[in-house]
Amino acid sequence: MLSNKVFVLEDDPHLRDVLVRSLRAEGFEARGMATAHQLLEIVAGGSPDAFVIDIGLPDADGRDVCQALRARGITTPVLFLTARDALPDRLAGFSAGGDDYVTKPFDLEEVIARLQALTRRLNPEPALELAGLSLDPTEHVVSQDGARVSLTPTEFRLLSALAGRQGKTCRRAELIRAAWPFGAIVHDNTLDVYIARLRRKLRALSDSPTIVTSHGTGYRLQ
Repeated sequence: MLSNKVFVLEDDPHLRDVLVRSLRAEGFEARGMATAHQLLEIVAGGSPDAFVIDIGLPDADGRDVCQALRARGITTPVLFLTARDALPDRLAGFSAGGDDYVTKPFDLEEVIARLQALTRRLNPEPALELAGLSLDPTEHVVSQDGARVSLTPTEFRLLSALAGRQGKTCRRAELIRAAWPFGAIVHDNTLDVYIARLRRKLRALSDSPTIVTSHGTGYRLQ
């Protein structure tokens, strides 16, 4: 599974380090920069899959940096970070070519979720052929060729998350966020128990995909 590359432009060294380490822990290939000049030099060698740009930089306004990137023909999504939360400031960020906006202080989980959404839209994959599986969110049922299997809401959300990754590995933390309420304490063995239940239920269908373990990372559907 290829990692999405993210450049983080943030002048606060502690916050930059926290962002880079957190993104790497979530499977991103993250790299931090402290100044607009440094970022623009590095981008000359190739653009990442997403940018995280602080608006209040020591050598430039982050919105001007975004406009400079757009002027170079770089259409990579930009997520702005800023302490300025007034409507005119947010609108100015979008007008400069930004794609999303998070105000400080922020939760790292929200930054990660927004980046994941931006990179999914940027890199759509061909639909995974799920051997005729049909997922019904109203009844929490998975069906195939007339056969139906009932799932619990949590099992349904896990299967939907796996299917939505188009055969790529879904990290354990992603699956937990997708299937359980925010803030829920979910132990690793709890996730494994639910995956085992899903595997048993899918075997009741004649030609269903298989949930495969990616050791040390998570699971994928194939």
